[in-house]
Amino acid sequence: MIKLFSGSGCPELAQEISDYLGVPLSGRDIIRFPNENIFVRLHESVRGQDVFLIQTTSSPVNENIMELLIFLDALRRASPDRITAVIPYLSYARSDKKDQPRVPITARLIADMISIAGADRYITLDLHADQIQGFFSIPGDSLTTFSILSDYLREKRLENAVVVSADLGFAKKARNFAEELELPLAIVEKRRVARDTEALTLVGDVAGKDAIIVDDEVNTAGSIANAARIVRESGARDIYLCFAHAVLAHPAVERLRELEVREIVTTNSIPIPPEKRLPNMKILSVAPLLGEVILRVHEGRSVGEVFRRYHRYR
Repeated sequence: MIKLFSGSGCPELAQEISDYLGVPLSGRDIIRFPNENIFVRLHESVRGQDVFLIQTTSSPVNENIMELLIFLDALRRASPDRITAVIPYLSYARSDKKDQPRVPITARLIADMISIAGADRYITLDLHADQIQGFFSIPGDSLTTFSILSDYLREKRLENAVVVSADLGFAKKARNFAEELELPLAIVEKRRVARDTEALTLVGDVAGKDAIIVDDEVNTAGSIANAARIVRESGARDIYLCFAHAVLAHPAVERLRELEVREIVTTNSIPIPPEKRLPNMKILSVAPLLGEVILRVHEGRSVGEVFRRYHRYR
């Protein structure tokens, strides 16, 4: 029997998953004391049950991570048969290597804490780097939302279009995305200066074509805004921005609002409050994908069948 719990990080998405599965969210109390300590209490027994905890780790990042860990500990001490942490967006994923002296590899630390807190499995979406899967000592499923995004764009029937990678680091996944849509690929070459980015060169032809600029996540929107500008200057027709995770830290919304783009396509892996939603923004739900994977994990069926067609995005 599935027991479905939701943290406070993404309650709307958790409810959508609950609706998809036809399984109600189990009751719990999450209390924040005046001293900022977090307390979690379950309303019912989970002994011997297959438990899934849905909690994203977007803003407020550290508070949501701590809530996830405390919730996992509460579940572990209630003796379920198995605990799966469903984490639509995993923070600190960009800290995946020691690329300068005396710095941490925080993605590994987060993976360790999740398993130590009590998770037996994890499910997550669009990790920044595939090697992060190796940081976990527990099995899991790292899924991609690019099947959802590509299906939406395919319905637009853009006949004269090109996929544009927002930077060189995303070029491989962008190439596979372009192949899925049967479109050519262009790449924006950029140089990072401090915390900002400067787009330098566009490799490929976008003149007179609709441009679909893709990336895994948008934080301050510096990279994707620069990409949109250089694509526009290179003669692109309509521009579509397409990314999995809408972090949208300041000043992302202002930058996106100023861009001349036809549509911004993203997902609800991170809750997007009304004040960050733009008129040309399309938010696609990841609930059916996560719901189907939860069901297959519970029933012991293949998860790969859900996204085998899109394994190239990995």
